[in-house]
Amino acid sequence: MSDPAPIQSNTSVRSGIPAVDRYLDAGYASVPGMSSRFAAAVCGGLLRIQGELGVAGPAVEFGTFEGRFFIALAHGLAPGETALGIDRFDWPNAQVQDRFEANCVKHGVPPERRITWKADSHTMRAEDLLGKLGGRRPRFVHIDSEHSREGLTKELELVTPLLAPAAVMVLDDMLHPGYPTLVVAVHAYLERHPKMRVLCIIDRESVVAATKFVLCQADWQKRYEERLLQAYKANIWPMGADFSPHWCPVFSLDTRLAEIPT
Repeated sequence: MSDPAPIQSNTSVRSGIPAVDRYLDAGYASVPGMSSRFAAAVCGGLLRIQGELGVAGPAVEFGTFEGRFFIALAHGLAPGETALGIDRFDWPNAQVQDRFEANCVKHGVPPERRITWKADSHTMRAEDLLGKLGGRRPRFVHIDSEHSREGLTKELELVTPLLAPAAVMVLDDMLHPGYPTLVVAVHAYLERHPKMRVLCIIDRESVVAATKFVLCQADWQKRYEERLLQAYKANIWPMGADFSPHWCPVFSLDTRLAEIPT
């Protein structure tokens, strides 16, 4: 039997976008937050793949906190594209928005490349969200806010009609033991929206930096999947994920299968 593959370091995983990778190397860990560096690198790679396929448009994040993932997202956009960060900015205190703004500037995302929106998604209207984007439909949406079944459902339904045809949605803290109803909301959403698919799962680094689901339209699933499998072939967990009736890849730092004594 061959020796199992070693667990990789998350610093070995790259997005392929120089600005994103510089931030991941030199700034990501210094910004408070719980987002996974591994997931940020793979998401940056997905932004690069979108650009190579001619997919353009702004990006949106629900739940920016102090900007750890948002800054990586903004660096992954092309010139002229805007990142919109949405948060209530009331936790753990009212100064969190000031820290978010300062972190963005410190790590190379000036005000002209982003929009900060202090808002509650529970009362948000789709037309207001689209208006913030200047009428441009987003190509990338990251949802990392309330962590309740109801909140995730609201945000999914809010943003789905606004998505560009080739858009992806990245959902944070899936399969997290602290938020077991989030995945219930996702399965219910997929039943209501049969044209949407889980494109891939990005595995956790720890309980804190937990799993992400990446969703896209079924028409784009294979195009993205082929390129992701090539870009992150060292990070493919062999069994994949069964979202019956379709299968999707799982990307992980630890691609080993459990050893069974023979």
